Amino acid sequence: MRLKLGLATAIGAVLIAAQAPAMAQDLSKIRYLAANCANCHGTDGNSVGGMVSLAGYDRATFIKNMNAFRSGERPATLMHQIAKGYSDQQIADLAAYFSAQKKK
Repeated sequence: MRLKLGLATAIGAVLIAAQAPAMAQDLSKIRYLAANCANCHGTDGNSVGGMVSLAGYDRATFIKNMNAFRSGERPATLMHQIAKGYSDQQIADLAAYFSAQKKK
């Protein structure tokens, strides 16, 4: 029984370690995408005023708003053009990223 538990633990550790570089690469890509938002929404989504802060923003609301910008349902000066440049997966990734950022 101990041997099976030890083997299962070892296999799990190897699988997690194997995924770590891919997860780090994905996070790097998401940060790259999020950097495009920094011009208006501030570093890590913390706006200095004038624009909505995205840090701590609700995921579902972020996705809903981005889709509304993309479809033209929600008018904007630039966001309707910017939102069209992101795939559904990229929008979901950005929503997860910004919701995890701490408000300052």
